[in-house]
Amino acid sequence: MIDAQPPALPQEFLPRTDEPTPDLAVATRGLTKAYGRQVALTGLDMSVPTGKVYGFLGPNGSGKTTALRLLTGLLRPNAGTISLFGTPYTWHDRTRLFKVGSLIETPSFYPYLSGAENLHVLAASGPPTDLRRIDQVLQYVGMSGRAKSPVQTYSLGMKQRLGIAAAMLSDPELLLLDEPANGLDPGGMVAMRETLRYFTAELGKTVIISSHLLHEVEMLADVVGIIDHGRLIREGPLADLLDSAGRVRVRVAPDDMTKAAAVLRDLAPDRPLYGVDSGEGVGWFTVGVAPARAAELNQALAAAGVYASGLEPGSDLESIFLDLTGRTGNVAAPPDTRGPTAEAGPPAMGQT
Repeated sequence: MIDAQPPALPQEFLPRTDEPTPDLAVATRGLTKAYGRQVALTGLDMSVPTGKVYGFLGPNGSGKTTALRLLTGLLRPNAGTISLFGTPYTWHDRTRLFKVGSLIETPSFYPYLSGAENLHVLAASGPPTDLRRIDQVLQYVGMSGRAKSPVQTYSLGMKQRLGIAAAMLSDPELLLLDEPANGLDPGGMVAMRETLRYFTAELGKTVIISSHLLHEVEMLADVVGIIDHGRLIREGPLADLLDSAGRVRVRVAPDDMTKAAAVLRDLAPDRPLYGVDSGEGVGWFTVGVAPARAAELNQALAAAGVYASGLEPGSDLESIFLDLTGRTGNVAAPPDTRGPTAEAGPPAMGQT
């Protein structure tokens, strides 16, 4: 649930005042949406570069789907502006959405029609579309072999592929995909990744992808925007985000976790500490320090009589996401042993 009155915004997250430019496929400024007293978006400022894959991330209930529905004209904002390719978009200019393809939540099709026939229906009801495009998009998503089968015989993953094909049908300049990997097997996810990469890198299109599969987003996105409580809390090139939020993973003996936690907290007192105290990954900690400090970390543990059995410098999108949104895994943290005046770590820690 999102509170009707979200917490005050830190100075660095105050609304943006810069104007959208043509090199941005999508720009929102101060975008606000409420359902009665329930606030979904509270001044969303996002900038999506043209020709890139933009990973749109956030916890459940953070406002991601509401934002995508506003971009497709399915909802009207209470306040704020939306610009598409540098030009303001309003409710009265819906034909401009012909340049936008979307898959929002679960796709719906006529079950007794084939996949190809469903796409024929969509082609007839939307912007002018060359019917040869139907075979092309079915090939993109690996559905050519089942194009003539009734949709009611499709698996969940096949319906999802057909939904992605439908979103691409009008050859849009902008593609909005909400949880596109839902129901896809590993091979399907690889194929989707390759298709979307071709869509941007070769054709110059723009993709906004919202997903809970952070590993997939990390492998696909050029730019990331992280939303929480209806506002953007971090945005920028993924490579820069990973570089600025270095991580080191270190493993110690399970009996040494409490002692190790105290040492590791001192090395990064202003950043959360994540660890695993049970199961297959027991003993692993993720510490918010730059990879260049890995040797210092190892030496500090050794000085405290704790010896690491594994050390992996690096960073990942999942741990950054957990840091920024204040979400953690479901594994209890070793207790803070530094006394009541010490700043405790997060209430729970998760494996990254």
